[in-house]
Amino acid sequence: MATTPRKVNAKSTTETAADTSAPRRSDAYVESFAKGLTVIRSFGPQHRRMTLSEVAMRSGLTRAAARRILLTLLELGYVAQDGRSFTLTPRILDLGYSYLSSMPLSTMAQPVMVELGNRFNHSVSVAALDGSEVVYLLRVPKRNLLNTPGISLAGMRLPAYVSSMGRVMLAALPADELKRVLDASDLRALTPKTVYQRAALEEEIRKCGRQGYSLIVDEMEEGLSAVAAPIIDAGGRTIAAMNIAFNTGAVKRQELLNTVLPELRQAVALLNSILSLNAG
Repeated sequence: MATTPRKVNAKSTTETAADTSAPRRSDAYVESFAKGLTVIRSFGPQHRRMTLSEVAMRSGLTRAAARRILLTLLELGYVAQDGRSFTLTPRILDLGYSYLSSMPLSTMAQPVMVELGNRFNHSVSVAALDGSEVVYLLRVPKRNLLNTPGISLAGMRLPAYVSSMGRVMLAALPADELKRVLDASDLRALTPKTVYQRAALEEEIRKCGRQGYSLIVDEMEEGLSAVAAPIIDAGGRTIAAMNIAFNTGAVKRQELLNTVLPELRQAVALLNSILSLNAG
């Protein structure tokens, strides 16, 4: 005798799965605000100009939701419209400037970075860790023809596992947090010299923690070398990192260690002391 299949309550099964897999959001979570940020983040180097349909697809929102958000951003001046296409406006930089201007690090690091950059006539950068990426906060490029340094807010993102600043910041994380970040990282070889296999990478990160600096040679990009040291606040927490980058052919590894690294460490130590004094 055939048995009758037991009817499954699909709704309750879905709800149970959602309860176990999705994090619970607090009562203070504002869905519309989160969707607005998702729309802003959907724009990028390869998607500077998009139609409503493209924004909806990249943000994972319905066309109706994406349209409401785009029109709100348009009215506030953060988005411009040209026919059927939308682009971000320079006003969007106000959001990043609010963060940078509220950080003592932004104003205090600039003179230190300029001094270090002038000493070697190479670019100096400061970045913070954001998940599995580093975000460039400040960058002092090489001196221009007028011998006046220009300071730019880069905003560029790079994988933390393969960048000099990323590795010194990863080295400061607790073991469980480091595991979570590496699990979320797309570990792969960017050049033949990239250290990316998990065991070797973890050992390299531990080494950065022991020695207090990271040296990357031809790992992120062939022909690019960089050495980085951690920026530490008054509470002893690594809050960012500073690096100085060179052309691999112009500066040899031993020169980076013997000449550049001591100057970088001195600059970072000065910045750390300034941060500590201002914290009081």
